Amino acid sequence: MTETDIIIIGAGPGGMDTAAASCASGKNVVLIEKGSIGGTCLNRGCIPTKVLARTAQIAIDAKEAGDFGLGIQNINVDFRRVMERKDEVVTTLREGAVMGLKGVRIVEAEAKFTGKNTVLAANEEFTAPMIIIATGSAPSKIPIPGAEYAIDSDSFLETKELPARVTIIGGGVIGIEFASILNALGCEVTVVEFCKEILPPFDKDIAKRLRMSLNKRGVKILTSSSVTEIKQDHTVVYESKGKIAEVESDTVIMAVGRRAIIPEGLDKAGIEVGKRGITVNENYETTVPGIYAIGDVNAQCMLAHAAAAQGKKVLGEDIDMNVVPAAVFSVPECSMVGLTEEQCRDQGLDYKSIKVPFRSNGKAVAMGESDGLLKLITENATGKILGVHICGPHAADLISEPALVMANGLTKENITRTIHSHPTLGEILASAVTR
Repeated sequence: MTETDIIIIGAGPGGMDTAAASCASGKNVVLIEKGSIGGTCLNRGCIPTKVLARTAQIAIDAKEAGDFGLGIQNINVDFRRVMERKDEVVTTLREGAVMGLKGVRIVEAEAKFTGKNTVLAANEEFTAPMIIIATGSAPSKIPIPGAEYAIDSDSFLETKELPARVTIIGGGVIGIEFASILNALGCEVTVVEFCKEILPPFDKDIAKRLRMSLNKRGVKILTSSSVTEIKQDHTVVYESKGKIAEVESDTVIMAVGRRAIIPEGLDKAGIEVGKRGITVNENYETTVPGIYAIGDVNAQCMLAHAAAAQGKKVLGEDIDMNVVPAAVFSVPECSMVGLTEEQCRDQGLDYKSIKVPFRSNGKAVAMGESDGLLKLITENATGKILGVHICGPHAADLISEPALVMANGLTKENITRTIHSHPTLGEILASAVTR
């Protein structure tokens, strides 16, 4: 039996960051990972898709170069090279992540609980007073006839050939990012979404704006549509408004959410598991004292940075988990933090909603990316920012300023008193708070 201070199961963003911080504080840490260091985010999610998103942006820029007086014609997509670069970036960042875990004992094996405070991995049993489960999630599939003919996001990121026609089942973050990327690379893309609008968690004005932008680029989006079957030739059958229709495609990508990866043996440890993930309290402690679950495995907020933040909270840092920004790396990008207008209305809040188009921002117009919208929601009585929602260039970066304001209990007046560089995209938020 090997005794240590902390056992962390899973080396994704939550597990890695928590392991590094614990080690830096003088703790003896054992980090157990059955796959590659970096987890889904680095190897099969955030990073590889952002590499592809960058390629997509360059392809769009090249196609529109004539508007800027540049003659670029006959764009050729070398998809094998695109995927090779994706692998190179992932490898470089993974090597850096391993270096950042210096001093942490890394065990490359699958972990399973053998008791309340004991974990078995690589034929070695470990025990510690604190155990953190950070095993992440995996792609989900809907149980329909022919589901085996669809691939998930993990599988697509390993493909070497660019399909001519792609049907994506699911208009959430993953589905929309893939739709934007593949459309930019020349694929004929159809998205089939069950809900009335794409990006269900996002503010409806932002989701609508993105859908319209994608439509203009040629992405066909079918909302309020339910897929009923996938045929062997990759034809997707769906129902919409009581009618049955079909979409022919060469590849079908199923992007219908993710499911928590539950480690084996939780019953032996007495850890309770709910319908979506491991049950935790407000401090991410499970039903067993001393054992915690962070990130996707508790299904509270399936975002890489949320997992890392939850790990900080477990280690005692004061983190406001009510302020978690989210982003969609489509073209244009979308981001959000706080409440949507629908949520404010449902909660009966006395609020003010202000919309500022990107076409009013000098930098956006100069960039040729004025198709966007920032939506600011504030509380009338206090000026407190309730939510910010953005669709436009660099939306994922722009959301950090309002998140900082909200997490620190500041108000829109604090933004008003802050000088913003001109001309920058950041001025659009400064403009919103003065209206």
